[in-house]
Amino acid sequence: MGMDERWVNRSPEAMLETFHWFRGEGFGLIVEDLLRLPKDTGVIVEGFRLLPRLVKPLLAEPGRAVWLLPTPEFRRAAFDSRGWEIPRKTSNPGLARRNLLERDRMFTDRLSEESGCLGLPVIEVDTVMSEDELVGRVTQAFGL
Repeated sequence: MGMDERWVNRSPEAMLETFHWFRGEGFGLIVEDLLRLPKDTGVIVEGFRLLPRLVKPLLAEPGRAVWLLPTPEFRRAAFDSRGWEIPRKTSNPGLARRNLLERDRMFTDRLSEESGCLGLPVIEVDTVMSEDELVGRVTQAFGL
């Protein structure tokens, strides 16, 4: 697909339903990599391929994982601060950005619902939360 086909001419719903990483593709490769690590080493794994329904069966207990879920405002701020290039490569950067942010919002909503149904902890990350506060909340979630 060209940039307009991918980011401008499709709905955020279509973008969400067809994005392979949001469907679990590549998860098995992550697990393979983790299994190669020394057993006595603590590991933090992150990324949007780590879907709650795929991770939960691998957890010794639910408290061994936490999902950090960005608010829409946090996502917008992150895009703005990083100078994300993809929208600028389309014929309509504003629409491409809105589509992408809406796709991500819907994905985050799915993660929140799925985590809740599975009894897995989540932390909502917003623009007013400091790094120290986030560290504290993650530490608390892991019972450290």
